[in-house]
Amino acid sequence: MATTTNGINGHHPNGVHTAASSKDFSSFKVNQSRLMDHIHDGCQFGAAWKYGDDPTETGMARLALNDADKAVRQWFTTKAESMGCTVTVDEMGNQFAVRQGKNASAPPVMMGSHLDADSNAPQTQPTGGRYDGILGVNAGLEVLRVLEDNKYVSEGNIGVVNWTNEEGARFPMMAVSSGVWAGAVSLEKAWNLAEVSAGEDGNKKTMKQELERIGYLGPVKCDHSENPFAAHFELHIEQGPILEAEKRRVGVVKGVQAFKWFEIEVSGRDTHAGTTPFYARKDSMLCAAKMIVESNRIAKAAGGLATTGILTQEPGSINTMAHTVHFTLDIRHVEDAVLETIRKECETAFAKIAKDDSEAGCKVEWKELVDSPAVKFHEDCIKAVEEAAEEVCSDLPKTATDGGSLWKHMISGAGHDSCYTNRRCPTSMIFAVTKDGISHNPVEYCSPEDCAVGTQVLLGAVLRFDKRRKF
Repeated sequence: MATTTNGINGHHPNGVHTAASSKDFSSFKVNQSRLMDHIHDGCQFGAAWKYGDDPTETGMARLALNDADKAVRQWFTTKAESMGCTVTVDEMGNQFAVRQGKNASAPPVMMGSHLDADSNAPQTQPTGGRYDGILGVNAGLEVLRVLEDNKYVSEGNIGVVNWTNEEGARFPMMAVSSGVWAGAVSLEKAWNLAEVSAGEDGNKKTMKQELERIGYLGPVKCDHSENPFAAHFELHIEQGPILEAEKRRVGVVKGVQAFKWFEIEVSGRDTHAGTTPFYARKDSMLCAAKMIVESNRIAKAAGGLATTGILTQEPGSINTMAHTVHFTLDIRHVEDAVLETIRKECETAFAKIAKDDSEAGCKVEWKELVDSPAVKFHEDCIKAVEEAAEEVCSDLPKTATDGGSLWKHMISGAGHDSCYTNRRCPTSMIFAVTKDGISHNPVEYCSPEDCAVGTQVLLGAVLRFDKRRKF
């Protein structure tokens, strides 16, 4: 996984084009080796789960607001300030690095993602990779370096934001801090979120306590009206296999599919496995298993997705039926209406399975955990990404399996901070190729070339949007 020393497409290895002016950014090139060096430099904080001989072949265990996160936050500040950026921190620890443009009073165009690096499942030892979120923040910093190298004066301010606790692994609410910024989550609720696992002292710390401990309970109000953006662009690894399978290079993300999370409780009766005939059983595990299979069938028929990631039972004895089973249900679809149809059909089917298809019968109860409606990104941002992707891909070898374009429109299957920023400012996303579609895993990988391609598209999209805005 060694990096190369040339710029994207082999041009301008130092990322500088001396003839470029504030009116001409088409020749600007990101520096691939510099980008990768900075990605891996920042990953010294929280590196874990080594899987190869190269020093970069490790995963990450950088939970939000732990000591490694504190260290990488200072690293981010140092890198941004070295380019003359102003760095501020808000009440949720979100960091904003802004480079001044001609109109210094106008809201900035922000490039955003996150530096917390771990799986978003609530577990004791979350494992993650070096690219999920991390690429987006480092790509934003690289864009600013290219502007600084070329002494480019943007129309308005341009910056990078590092959102706090996007993953939600330590404090169990995904993208909570961008949610507070957007007004979708209350500050008090976010501050009072307790970590999933207790610390060495046996106590579970809250977000506010840990923000205070590491010195990142900032003075800036976490509010879009107090800290507005002109737009928000996010480069992210795809976290799926589509681009790689089709031999394309860039995803132009038009939105995010809707999803709902539920916890399902199935109640039966714990009786002996050897002495209880089938007709007398209230077997909650069998009932839950049938429900999980049926949810898969319903979602597949509707063109959606259904997943059960957690399954627990009590008492958990090999020769006793469980009296209670809990399982999670994650359902997704690109359209809100279809997702609701999937939910209703699952609810009807589960009730029937519990009453009629589980021997002596069981009871089923639903608890909604998350309701995230479908997101449609802003047309102006999408257009800027399309144009940048077309320009970047025109210089790349034609590899698409269908002989077509190297970029394609996509809908994100996962949630991101951009889902919340989209509520308050024009937003879009860019996807980079993910090897084997693997994410939230130490071996998560995006090649240096694909990191640079995605960053080049980000550069072009941001500067196009900036050039077209009216003050």
